[in-house]
Amino acid sequence: MAEKAENVEKTEKKQWTEEEIGRIKDHIMTALETVIDPELGLDIVNLGLIYGIDLDQEGNCEIKMTLTTMGCPLADALTEQIHSALAEVAEVKTVEVKLVWYPQWTTDKMSRYARIALGIR
Repeated sequence: MAEKAENVEKTEKKQWTEEEIGRIKDHIMTALETVIDPELGLDIVNLGLIYGIDLDQEGNCEIKMTLTTMGCPLADALTEQIHSALAEVAEVKTVEVKLVWYPQWTTDKMSRYARIALGIR
């Protein structure tokens, strides 16, 4: 009997629609805007450091990001801030941050806001 109840519980588990996943990813991006690069004083989203967000139905989130330079000493600090920021997104259960180096980051990846803030044309 307990086995049957467990099977029913598994089949009744709600699956997010594509629209809901999009909304959750928007919340994730908003949360990531609170993660500030201490050297530049701007958030990692506007700096163009976020390369991708993957979210599965169980709430496991993978953030693909880069740094402005390969030797950037802030990788651990930024990863810690990302974990703290995403703890505020209810649907996210686990977070994994993957550093990627391709394509290489350039100032072209920055938002207009970041360019203006840093005086880059």
